[in-house]
Amino acid sequence: MAKKLVIKVTAGVDAPERCSQAFTVAAVAVASGVEVSLWLTGESAWFALPGKAAEFELPHAAPLPELIEGILAGGGITLCTQCAARRGITEKDVLDGIRIAGAQVFVSEIMPDGVQALVY
Repeated sequence: MAKKLVIKVTAGVDAPERCSQAFTVAAVAVASGVEVSLWLTGESAWFALPGKAAEFELPHAAPLPELIEGILAGGGITLCTQCAARRGITEKDVLDGIRIAGAQVFVSEIMPDGVQALVY
């Protein structure tokens, strides 16, 4: 049975270690052949925008743009609908490959058997 990992990251520059951990786990899982769905919510929503990940710095952590590139290469990234709306972010604003979707889609991803969800 194929396994899927759904990660919801709520932290951004306000909690850089939690933020970095979420992106790192997602990228490593993708590189390991795991199906990954990373959800950007709260302050991590800003990383759906071009150039924002390049502004993120955390000593001894992999660069966020590289992690995002790796996740998109073999997994999916979704920006929360409400989080996007609160920040004035629209579909035309986000990086190629990032979709905007809401709670119904999140629930549908985490409900099948064998799915593990992590929240950072």
